[in-house]
Amino acid sequence: MEEGTLAKWLVKEGDTVKSGQIMAEIETDKATMEFEAVDEGIIGKILIAEGTAGVKVNTPIAVLLEEGEDASVSCSPKALLLFNPVFDNGPNGFNHKLVQPYWREISPIDHIDDKAPPTFVALGTEDTYIPVATARRYERLMKENGRRCDLHIYEGKKHGWYNLWVSRDDMAETLIRMDRFLSSLGYLKGEPVLELKE
Repeated sequence: MEEGTLAKWLVKEGDTVKSGQIMAEIETDKATMEFEAVDEGIIGKILIAEGTAGVKVNTPIAVLLEEGEDASVSCSPKALLLFNPVFDNGPNGFNHKLVQPYWREISPIDHIDDKAPPTFVALGTEDTYIPVATARRYERLMKENGRRCDLHIYEGKKHGWYNLWVSRDDMAETLIRMDRFLSSLGYLKGEPVLELKE
């Protein structure tokens, strides 16, 4: 099964559930299956409405809270700051063998949509793990989905060039760009306080 229809909710927001309790019914082209709670908790938020078709396997359908946990806090990021990130976990991606059984579920480049958060990316051209072409493909897919991606390619820089123990100035320059990105989104105010050495 790759996708199904969330046919019926058997719980509602605010309900307490126990591990193994049936929470919903999912219809596929072959059968109707029961969806069980994997843990005990309180249904904080239902994410997928009853009757929704095309729900892919491993799509979150509800938020399960522990007692006292705040349901208003979202687990979805509002922005991403990515430094030489592994965008592609696919067969041609970095260390695919480590994630081969489940790479489709986690590979960032395969999950870009119109809800992807604004993203800042810093990558060196001499990074031996992450090809610049992959970063450019990520940027293109983000823009095709109407999402912001600020890709900063650093000529001649290797993996981790921005670390303090490699170069204080490179670190400062990268953090200044990151600060400006966050300021443009309203998360920081004012000019960056870091300064480059003359």
